[in-house]
Amino acid sequence: MKTRYLLAFVMVVTLSVSVVSHAGGGKNNFKFKPVDSSANALDWELSRPWKLAKGFVQTIVSDESNLDIYDGGRNDWHDMNTVNETGYMAGRYMYRTHELLQPEGGTVSVVDLKTGETSILAQSPGYNALDGIRWTPWGTIVFAEGIAGGRLFEIELNKDLLTAKVINDRPAVGRIAHEGIDFDTKGNIYIVSEHPGLSIGCNGASSCGNIYKFVPDEYGNLSAGLLYALKVTGPDGIGQGEWVGPINPDNARDSGIGAGAYSYQRTEDLEVINDVLYVAISEGPRDEKNKELYEGRVISIDLDSLEISNFVKPDVNVAIEIGKPGEEGFQTGFDNVSNLAEAPNGDLVMIEDNKPSDIWFASTETNRYGASDDVRHFASLTDPKAKGTGIYFSPLDDKTLYVNVQDSAAEDGDATWAITRRSNWLEMANIMR
Repeated sequence: MKTRYLLAFVMVVTLSVSVVSHAGGGKNNFKFKPVDSSANALDWELSRPWKLAKGFVQTIVSDESNLDIYDGGRNDWHDMNTVNETGYMAGRYMYRTHELLQPEGGTVSVVDLKTGETSILAQSPGYNALDGIRWTPWGTIVFAEGIAGGRLFEIELNKDLLTAKVINDRPAVGRIAHEGIDFDTKGNIYIVSEHPGLSIGCNGASSCGNIYKFVPDEYGNLSAGLLYALKVTGPDGIGQGEWVGPINPDNARDSGIGAGAYSYQRTEDLEVINDVLYVAISEGPRDEKNKELYEGRVISIDLDSLEISNFVKPDVNVAIEIGKPGEEGFQTGFDNVSNLAEAPNGDLVMIEDNKPSDIWFASTETNRYGASDDVRHFASLTDPKAKGTGIYFSPLDDKTLYVNVQDSAAEDGDATWAITRRSNWLEMANIMR
């Protein structure tokens, strides 16, 4: 079995991605011809679950035949990815959360991207629905629980980078339903509470998703600091922002809302690119008849001015999704955005918490209202029961987009995939004609 994953790794590293200037000016774009539509589940192939832009290929990095954490046909629920972005052997090891609920408990696994060997880094029956994970600027790993009052942990690794020296709970960062985690250049950490507003409700002081900033007392030390929540002056969560607080980290959601924090509909992930914080909001507000006004969006927050804009929003700079593939009147569109990543050229990559899960790229060049100038459809998942998650580009590898398939229809079908461009430059030229 090791040979299979070594061959897959060789295929990945020998392929090449082109990052070239977009014709007509503007910022460099990860250039591709968009796919024609979302994937139809009738076209599902287990060996090729992703419908991709022309010229790209997909290979398994690690699946449940390599490491089967939860046996008996139970899916391993691969969720989010990161690699050792700095330090010794930077870029070699991928770390993944597995979003299992108790009593099984969550797991953090590690994949050696050179050999394909996969092992467990951290596991406990006490972990619950592990979700977000990040490599910190000071060389540790943070991961968190995606349940109400969830914890955020920090792993200090041993020199082998495959085992944990110590795992610390970091309550000062906040007890919330964690998902997105990212840092700015000053070492501040940004987090969101993922509250499912449409399915649970968005009424009252303790409802919906909020955005937080943790300022450590000392750079690289998450054991002490102050937690703030984002307040917004303006309609629908856009306009002028303000960090309010400090708030009580032990009851961050209620404390933040009590201080005036704005409540969005299910904030799920975030990404900092060039001092702009992008936040995925997977649900839209409801009207008086309980109809969703729009199906999720991505907002941008300028971290200097705290000006907040709709960066990607259905029927503004991307189409609304109507129906399902194969149905009469179906229209491919943007629906329930979930996870975010930064492309090597600075584009924002977005994936949907939806069936079929679509992957989109958005240029960070915007119009005067803050909306992306260029939103393009890159890929779509054919697996009829699964969703895609954990999109990630390693800063040490501009060739590979990593993405997980979670809750696959196939027995033991959950996996981490690598999507790369073919290395034939003539073919690439033909694609863009």
